[in-house]
Amino acid sequence: MCNKCNTSTLTRRKFIQTTTLAGAGLMVANSSNAAAADKKPQNIKTRGYAATDESGVLSPWEFERRPVGDDDVLINITFASICHSDIHQMKGHWGPQQYPQVPGHEIVGVVAAVGKNVSKFKVGDRAGVGCMVDTCLECEHCQGQGEQYCPETTFTYGYPEKTSPSGISQGGYSTNIVVRDHFAVHIPDHISDQEAAPLLCAGVTTYSPIMRADFKPGDKVGVAGIGGLGHMAIKLAVSKGAEVYAFTTSPDKVNDIIAFGAKEAIVVDDLSKLAPYNGTLDYMIATLPVHYNVAAYAATVKPYGFYTQVGMPERFELTMNAIGLSFSRANFNASLIGDMQETQDVVNYCAEHNVLPQIEVIKAEDVNKAWQNVVEKKARYRYVIDASTI
Repeated sequence: MCNKCNTSTLTRRKFIQTTTLAGAGLMVANSSNAAAADKKPQNIKTRGYAATDESGVLSPWEFERRPVGDDDVLINITFASICHSDIHQMKGHWGPQQYPQVPGHEIVGVVAAVGKNVSKFKVGDRAGVGCMVDTCLECEHCQGQGEQYCPETTFTYGYPEKTSPSGISQGGYSTNIVVRDHFAVHIPDHISDQEAAPLLCAGVTTYSPIMRADFKPGDKVGVAGIGGLGHMAIKLAVSKGAEVYAFTTSPDKVNDIIAFGAKEAIVVDDLSKLAPYNGTLDYMIATLPVHYNVAAYAATVKPYGFYTQVGMPERFELTMNAIGLSFSRANFNASLIGDMQETQDVVNYCAEHNVLPQIEVIKAEDVNKAWQNVVEKKARYRYVIDASTI
């Protein structure tokens, strides 16, 4: 990213923080008058880009969010990035949806207000929101196994939410968001808002299984599918000392893949291209968001090695060849994003080790074209929406 862009971003961030603090001061100064005039908390107006049907075409939409509760933070969004999951859900690939619906679960901005019980954030802090906005916070999952596995998890968009004026959670392709403080993370000073945004999903979704794989420096790690998630998987695995083998169906990504630090880039224009790697990898992470031959890829893993699926195709379904998997004897598993501690950890880790996504900042009006590019595998590698253009 150019110095001019960085300077512009820093200037805009400073302006937002300053005006947010000033606004908070006015709110405090006028609180007694406001309370006397109207004791009922007011919904918060916002603007966003929403899908209105399964065409998935996004258009401007004005809507309201709930008032800031005692445990909530209000975040004025600066950047929100595009995940392939946004497209799948808006188009109904994962089941019928309620519309209008605002997608987006890679969100960064500035805290504009906090509830009376909130001590984790103060007005003016930079904060990020990922794939979850609420859980029960009491069950065994929330207490240690991962909030994302809580039966009461409310994901960031499209999930029933009683406190939402629209009846469902609404995502980050918008100008602000109200979220329970537990589900926001701090953004370190030494990473830009736009580079931090993709870490809230693409980053943690690959970071969590890679860290849990606990491979040793020099181990051979495969990455299948080199898009928004896959390119982060390469960078994270390389940063941990792995020898990375990247499998892609896009020949024009080879140079990028090598630049990300991979030892080899294998173009899988035919499944026979996998055969030379059979039984050679210690670990494989598959980010492919489409139906594919799982057993053929799993065969590249050594017997008793591990294979993790993180890409989510249409209908969430994958077809597996039992005899193919039995011959490879890979331990197959799947991973769902990461918990809130891992989400904070990946942002901190990437900022500290300069493991940054490759991004392209776009205006909100260009979001439908960007979605088409994602589907056609033209994204390089994460589109990030400048929320000031909404």
